[in-house]
Amino acid sequence: MTSSPTTRARLRGVVFDMDGTLTVPVIDFAAMYKAVLGDDEYKRVRAQNPSGIDILHHIEGWGPNEQRKAYQIIADYERQGLDKLQIMSGAAELCGFLDSKKIRRGLITRNVKDAVDIFHQRFGLKFSPAISREFRPYKPDPAPLLHICSSWDVQPNEVMMVGDSLKDDVSIPSVACGKRAGAFTCLLDETGRYDSPEYAGVDLFPDYKLVSPLHTFRRRHSIVELTANTSSYSPPPPLHRRVESDVHTTCLSERSPPQTRLETKRLSHL
Repeated sequence: MTSSPTTRARLRGVVFDMDGTLTVPVIDFAAMYKAVLGDDEYKRVRAQNPSGIDILHHIEGWGPNEQRKAYQIIADYERQGLDKLQIMSGAAELCGFLDSKKIRRGLITRNVKDAVDIFHQRFGLKFSPAISREFRPYKPDPAPLLHICSSWDVQPNEVMMVGDSLKDDVSIPSVACGKRAGAFTCLLDETGRYDSPEYAGVDLFPDYKLVSPLHTFRRRHSIVELTANTSSYSPPPPLHRRVESDVHTTCLSERSPPQTRLETKRLSHL
């Protein structure tokens, strides 16, 4: 019995996280978590969650008054962040490239709608749909991404989720959201913080890891055309395609199982 040939699914949409992906990270999350939890509770929760604290999930079990105070503290930090809001280097260029290829752009953030509206107005970029914290359940639940796929009338395996949070976007909660929805995922990690041993035990890896500014993302051929079985999608294997770039070259490396050493291949084309 011969298996049916694998068809190529064209990338039809890219969904971005906002804070730290499309915008420069300006919120001091550690200070915000301490303000919400208190120093002692913050240390306890941080010790139990070394890969990151999901503060919104954590306070869901609190009483109404405690929740109200916590959300007010979070909102205060977010407002301070809006005063310093800057667009990420390469974001506008990448958006222009996606538009030229007729690839749709969406946004999922755990920030509030007011922040999304200010981002759209200040930088002249429009993402649609743009889903904020008011949409429940919020990421890492796959519901926001599946909602976008439905509104675009596309399959999840025709979409890529791009985010800077292994916990929210890629893995446990913009990789977890993407993986759980059945989309391809790309982790933006310019500083290499996710190479730290504390993230070695995460259960999901992104399909791509970008360690250079967003505008280099468009130079990968694989961002425009992805191989997938469109009739019966199964998530890609847990490979780590590490995309690096400088002025002249783009380098791609793949990591299979952790015990396999990292191999790097130079590509002659961009």
